[in-house]
Amino acid sequence: MKSRDELKRQLKQIDHKGYKAYKVLEDCYEFGTYRLSIDHVQGDPFATPSRVRIFYRNGGNIPAEYFSTRVRKIAAEDYLLRRLHRSLRAEAGGGRKGSGKSGLVTACRVGQEVLERTAVLISAEQIEVRIEVGFPAYGRTIAAGELEEILFEMLPVVAKKSFAFCPEMERELKRAVYLADDQEFIRNELEKRGLVSFVADGSVLPRESGISQRPMKTAVAFRSPDSLAVTLRLPHRGVVRGMGIRRGVTVIVGGGYHGKSTLLKAIERGVYDHISGDGREYVITDSTAFKLRAEEGRCIHQENISMFINHLPSRADTVRFTTENASGSTSQAANTIEALACRSRVLLIDEDTSATNFMVRDEVMAKLVADEKEPITPFIRRVRALYEEMGISTVLVVGSSGAYLSVADTVVQMDCYEAKDVTKRAMELAEQYGEAAEKKGGNSRPDGSVPEKKEWLSYAVRRQRIEKMRVHGWDTLSLDKSEIDLRYLEQITDETQTAALGYILQYILERLADGKKNAVQLAHEAYLKLQKDGLVSMTPPNYGAGCPAAVREQEILAGLVRYRLL
Repeated sequence: MKSRDELKRQLKQIDHKGYKAYKVLEDCYEFGTYRLSIDHVQGDPFATPSRVRIFYRNGGNIPAEYFSTRVRKIAAEDYLLRRLHRSLRAEAGGGRKGSGKSGLVTACRVGQEVLERTAVLISAEQIEVRIEVGFPAYGRTIAAGELEEILFEMLPVVAKKSFAFCPEMERELKRAVYLADDQEFIRNELEKRGLVSFVADGSVLPRESGISQRPMKTAVAFRSPDSLAVTLRLPHRGVVRGMGIRRGVTVIVGGGYHGKSTLLKAIERGVYDHISGDGREYVITDSTAFKLRAEEGRCIHQENISMFINHLPSRADTVRFTTENASGSTSQAANTIEALACRSRVLLIDEDTSATNFMVRDEVMAKLVADEKEPITPFIRRVRALYEEMGISTVLVVGSSGAYLSVADTVVQMDCYEAKDVTKRAMELAEQYGEAAEKKGGNSRPDGSVPEKKEWLSYAVRRQRIEKMRVHGWDTLSLDKSEIDLRYLEQITDETQTAALGYILQYILERLADGKKNAVQLAHEAYLKLQKDGLVSMTPPNYGAGCPAAVREQEILAGLVRYRLL
């Protein structure tokens, strides 16, 4: 390890030289209260900024009680990362000076969700922090004086402001970990109480806009109907009342723009914890819940979709169905099978983003086109069997068809953003208009029994060498020249999760795949390693695609099967 004085001397020696001379700085330097590690120097001023780590000595500075459990540790690291962002904004001064990304100092971006990340890692001994620094240049000539100002003046102040324990930090950190405790308590209570989701009274569900996840300031606060209300006593906040969505089939109805999809969106994001002030802090959903939708054009590799699709006129094998360009119905069938295969206990569906012929087939159409001429067994004929035989619950939004009322256990109407329990009335209408037959016939399986899990995705994945992984925003990543479209994985929050998914897929293909295991087995093996060893175990040293944030097993499998060269 070198001293800070040696770093200063090296800077003076390379001043005004060509940009590549910055490479000599890659090393670790002692700064007293912390160590500075320059892990990777960018190739030129316009490239991705250089990767730098700070190892701030903790030594009991932050009491261990604030990171004593996995949940608390994630919350504490998230809080420290947000505190680092505040310090960087305060100390940024005039911003960038020079060519390209010169002078840019950033940390992993954060949103409204609290996620496990590699950007900040806390232990009893130290706080390890990853940041990006645009090493300054004018043209492609080194501006060592500008970098010296960042490394010797700005970063020491930022480190002290961000990580030195003080009364303000203690108050804020306690609030963050106490909230995490309460959220974990609710998550555990879901299982005990037979619930798939809990939406607390007073929650603010609408977002500021289509491009912002911040709460809408003028939104109507949520309140549970009395008949669906559940009261919980949380460890820190105390008594909280809210709507408990029970296991089974829950249908959300209502007029357009009355809040149906907004409620479902909040439920689907409830698989993650949220920061204080988000409005959805106490909207907690079964962590395996998966949002399904149609996805025309996706690839499918030898999947058994025969639960929903059979006897295609093309004679395509639906037990080992393969296509490079799936239709709306075949894609939604595959998405459903994949969710079941990776142990999702809850399916979330919005009518607006579903294939109509996959979801329902009315009585008139059934009379016009006989069942033996229709290869699709709609989801409505499977939804009861999924719950009663497999324990898979479904929460779906419908607005134009009453067919699903007959298979529902609970019907919630959103009326001017107010939730109402209309189950009894819905059942009466379903029976009155002859829709109840769907519920009686819900367990019928014309094609025989539900396929065993081991048969759902049978394709064995071979080992591959990936030369380059890139992230293109939150919705696309590429492995070498093959792009993976993630637009329809609606529970990915931002590009930090996309980066994690890219690293994980590269790890799977290069290290875990052996030509014998299928995608489900590989996704599960990778997820278990993440749970045991953390994200750093699959993140390359220079984390060139960005600092990752944790993803679930469901997204790992979904990303893997969308790789066209699988």
